[in-house]
Amino acid sequence: MSGHSVTIPDDRAFASFKAECLCEESWTVTYNKGNITVFSQGLEEGKSVHKIKCRMVCKDVSADIMYDVLHDIDYRRKWDTNVIETFDIGKLTVNADVGYYSWKCPKPLRNRDVITLRSWLQIGKDYMIMNYSVKHPAAVHALNKDDHDDEDPSKNLCVLFLQKYPPKKDMVRAVSIQTGYLIQSQGPNHCSLTYMAQVDPRGSLPKWVVNKSSHFLAPRAMKKIGKVCLKYSEWKQRHNPGFKPWLYPEQTTLPSIPLSELSIQHAESLENIDESSLAETHDREDSD
Repeated sequence: MSGHSVTIPDDRAFASFKAECLCEESWTVTYNKGNITVFSQGLEEGKSVHKIKCRMVCKDVSADIMYDVLHDIDYRRKWDTNVIETFDIGKLTVNADVGYYSWKCPKPLRNRDVITLRSWLQIGKDYMIMNYSVKHPAAVHALNKDDHDDEDPSKNLCVLFLQKYPPKKDMVRAVSIQTGYLIQSQGPNHCSLTYMAQVDPRGSLPKWVVNKSSHFLAPRAMKKIGKVCLKYSEWKQRHNPGFKPWLYPEQTTLPSIPLSELSIQHAESLENIDESSLAETHDREDSD
């Protein structure tokens, strides 16, 4: 998302996102094997913004199951081996909320985290989930200045904004410019999933990370999603089966957050680190 004020995506924003997910012009195919294709755009060493798109066709998963899996935060904690911490912060509308997500990066890179405004929409046989980075100030404090101005008392106040979820010392706060999923139903038990991410990792990444992301990490993540979808119905039957606030917003217990409390998270205001010279460490990869 662009601009200076926080807005909840409207129908035009979702339509634009869908069009970009389906477009292949100006994208380069970096991986094409079996039912998974990975595209990249601007994935070059030293580039600050990385854009990647993954598409997977699932012939044994319905679109509604895929949609539930991508929404269900409790299930994600079970299957997503890259997650460090994830939680919902508050709701904005019946189809928009704010949440926190931190994840493991390939060693020896520092791990990343984001705070995002997430929104979702179903139109016909299409299901979409989108997010972009925001900041959430906790409070505004008025402090007396040392130098008083008797003619204009308003100058005696200093406004201090505090952030509820500031960047952590051991992580790098990344910026999601626009990230999301497009799920399209292809039949009763058949769907396609497109994941598209435009992210500023706030650091110069080494070439091996760029290559590993598009040739290994992205395809593996898509395969993992396909596998865990097959196990979701059984798992959900044992874990609060009727609780799906993304479908039934009246079920949510999240506190409401006024949109006016949020602001756009601009990359320029965050730490930018140079990790381009770091060499890859060959630890055992997590099994699927």
